[in-house]
Amino acid sequence: MAEREKFYITTAIAYTSRKPHIGNSYEIVLTDAIARYKRLQGKDVFFLTGTDEHGQKIEEYAKAAGVTPKQYVDKVAGEIREICDLLGTSYDKFIRTTDPYHERVIQKIFKKLYEQDDIYKGEYEGMYCTPCESFWTESQLVDGKCPDCGREVKPAKEEAYFLRLSKYQKQLEDYIEQNEDFIYPEPRKKEMLNNFIKPGLQDLCVSRTSFKWGIPVDFDPKHVVYVWIDALSNYITAIGYDPDGSSDMYKKYWPADVHIIGKDIVRFHTIYWPIMLMALGEPLPKQVFGHPWLLFGEDKMSKSRGNVIYADDLVNLLGVDAVRYYLLSEMPYASDGSITYETIIERFNSDLANTFGNLVNRTIAMQNKYFDGVIQSGDVNESVDDELKAFALDTVKKVEQNFTTYRVADAIEAVLNLAKRSNKYIDETMPWALAKDEDKKARLGTVLYNLLESIRFIAVLLSPFMPETSEKIFAQMNCDIKDYDSLSSFGATVVGTKVGTAEALFQRIDTEKMLAEIAAKQEAAAKAEEAAKPKEEKEEEIIEEISIDDFFKSDLRVAKILECEKIKKSNKLLKMQLDDGSGTPRQIVSGIAKWYAPEDLIGKKAIIVTNLKPVKLCGEISQGMLLSGEKDGEVAVTFVDLPVGAKIC
Repeated sequence: MAEREKFYITTAIAYTSRKPHIGNSYEIVLTDAIARYKRLQGKDVFFLTGTDEHGQKIEEYAKAAGVTPKQYVDKVAGEIREICDLLGTSYDKFIRTTDPYHERVIQKIFKKLYEQDDIYKGEYEGMYCTPCESFWTESQLVDGKCPDCGREVKPAKEEAYFLRLSKYQKQLEDYIEQNEDFIYPEPRKKEMLNNFIKPGLQDLCVSRTSFKWGIPVDFDPKHVVYVWIDALSNYITAIGYDPDGSSDMYKKYWPADVHIIGKDIVRFHTIYWPIMLMALGEPLPKQVFGHPWLLFGEDKMSKSRGNVIYADDLVNLLGVDAVRYYLLSEMPYASDGSITYETIIERFNSDLANTFGNLVNRTIAMQNKYFDGVIQSGDVNESVDDELKAFALDTVKKVEQNFTTYRVADAIEAVLNLAKRSNKYIDETMPWALAKDEDKKARLGTVLYNLLESIRFIAVLLSPFMPETSEKIFAQMNCDIKDYDSLSSFGATVVGTKVGTAEALFQRIDTEKMLAEIAAKQEAAAKAEEAAKPKEEKEEEIIEEISIDDFFKSDLRVAKILECEKIKKSNKLLKMQLDDGSGTPRQIVSGIAKWYAPEDLIGKKAIIVTNLKPVKLCGEISQGMLLSGEKDGEVAVTFVDLPVGAKIC
């Protein structure tokens, strides 16, 4: 028996600062879908994920929580792993950087690099960003703040060990240019070469003395190994790398076929990590894929913004596969994706309940109604059947092509399109009409056979994305032909099999009712959080100071409300058309329906913010913000008696 082709795939390891939100969870679901697809193809897959658990930030969080750093990371790492399991991910190993074997090998790696003079001792002086755990020079700062996260930095000076990035710059540059698929997508590759590598690499700080929560440098114990060598090396320590002699497992799976990571850490994985491997004399990973972010509406998720959605909350509302489907189908290939409760419910109803669910439900129901569930032979062929068969076979090719370049959203769309084509086939063949004519019974049997076989194609191809749903479809079909090779031709469904009972895969959601329930839960959670605050914290309102330049970035103008109406899908949103003096009507959506009837606003003049990024709310574009004030739960719009278009300053 021939040895199966190996495929080693990893996520970035999650930082154990706090419970991950749904944007963080996208990566593990994306990686899981790729791993499942490769297994479906028959590859020997090893899928690694885990947690990054050292650093100054963890030490500070633990101190604030009144626990040891290890106690703190044990709790958060447990939450991260629970979410991975909740989302049905099929990882083969979950590494923690506090695992003793990892810590031992990191010390060996550090010592090896030091002894061969790829690491040297020096002194670092610069501006330090604690959240990013990064040093920056003055010239690298943006408006005096961290160029990565935009937060405040502070001066820092300490003795440190450095990795000689500069020594390997030319070798790395040549490698990236000679291996065009190493960094994906293409824009990430250009960014790394033009913005970071070609301008010149500075040697990298790889140890710290200002905190203790890290892996000690065994030959200089006042230093701890800094994040880059510690965290990035997990990809090789997890499978048995050791400078003194690596395991058979390491020799089998390394180099990794792909690292799946967020676009914000591409630099670390395509500059620092390859240079570490070059210095160790080890092969580089075959590919680094930097995926975009999942945003809440138009914003990056942040607890301080109050726009965080957690995976477990979504799963409780919609089920695991519905969450997986949304995450995988909504994220574009190279640009950021978006999630709101409104859009996820809309996709649930349109794609899952209407398209996939309706197709399976009515096909199984018709098979039971017209043939007592027994599958008939499909030998009364017409041209419309050939079209469906060709579409199904072409879908397999499209899915394979899209997975080759990790266009996972396009792959799942191809499967959705097969379901849509199958629903169209029902309308074209009209089984209910065929059933009325006894002479067309054989033709009816063929139509239903083709539908069931198309559904079987869908169930196989859906298995990487929605494994539970795939199994439910197979159960309703009473079918166990689930292998990928069975999709090489159309017709593997077994004649004479009796299908099961038709059951709804997804129940349609009452959008308004669910949104109201979500809003009520959020309000209750906010009240509970407020009640739990210490008294002095409640009384003190913390206002972030901004500069006068920041204030004048907002364009405030007087606008007249020309039209106003309620949005049908929401009980809190009003849609307005306004004249802001620009000559072009402006549409704004505002959550003030509780306090104002539409007719009370028409003709009034109010202040609006005109230079906000447009955002879609309940399917409607909002091109700005209506200024209002809030006190004790009551909201009032700021009406003015000024000329339309007047600038507020």
